[in-house]
Amino acid sequence: MDLKILYEDNHLLYVIKPVNMPVQEDRTGDPDLLNVVKSDIKERYNKPGNVYVGMVHRLDRPVGGVMVFAKTSKAASRISDVIRKQEMEKKYLAIVRGVPDKEFARLEDYLVKNKKKNIVHTSTKENKEAKRALLDFEVLGTKKGLSLLAITLHTGRPHQIRVQLASRGLPLYGDQKYGENVNKPGEQIALWSSELALPHPTKKEKIRISAAPPNEYPWNLF
Repeated sequence: MDLKILYEDNHLLYVIKPVNMPVQEDRTGDPDLLNVVKSDIKERYNKPGNVYVGMVHRLDRPVGGVMVFAKTSKAASRISDVIRKQEMEKKYLAIVRGVPDKEFARLEDYLVKNKKKNIVHTSTKENKEAKRALLDFEVLGTKKGLSLLAITLHTGRPHQIRVQLASRGLPLYGDQKYGENVNKPGEQIALWSSELALPHPTKKEKIRISAAPPNEYPWNLF
């Protein structure tokens, strides 16, 4: 596949994750982004043996957009520390069915994951298994019963954006798991990792990389 590189130096590699590609190898045996990145670096730099690529964060398989990989173990350790301290800025674009009551909102929930069924649901703060989930959103536009949201993600819980919005009657367009009553099989989930920013592992500057979603329905409505 043609890997779309957004930024690269000796420590970091920002790429576009294609929609419906797993980040790492899974039981389907489909091509995964981690191995594609390793193969790309090995080929471009003519490197012998195994190539080190550190996977420091994930995106759900159906979700596309900006991802960052570490090219050294030192960078991987420092980026992981940044993520642990919630200092990595993560922004998404999403299209939901319905129109939010407010133009700006902060959503806070406590989420529990059923690992056997790979599904997440909201719970209470008192539930010891529940983890706090926090995001902000802004409505960028509405059209034909759909709304385009800009989302700032403050915590990185599994399926967080999908669950938090669906629990408020705003399921993502195309989300079969949390919007099965309104979405049709075959519709592509409209969730896109639009921007990542983090302090460079060795320099003092912050690296901010963004990418627009594909020019196709429903994104091209807006």
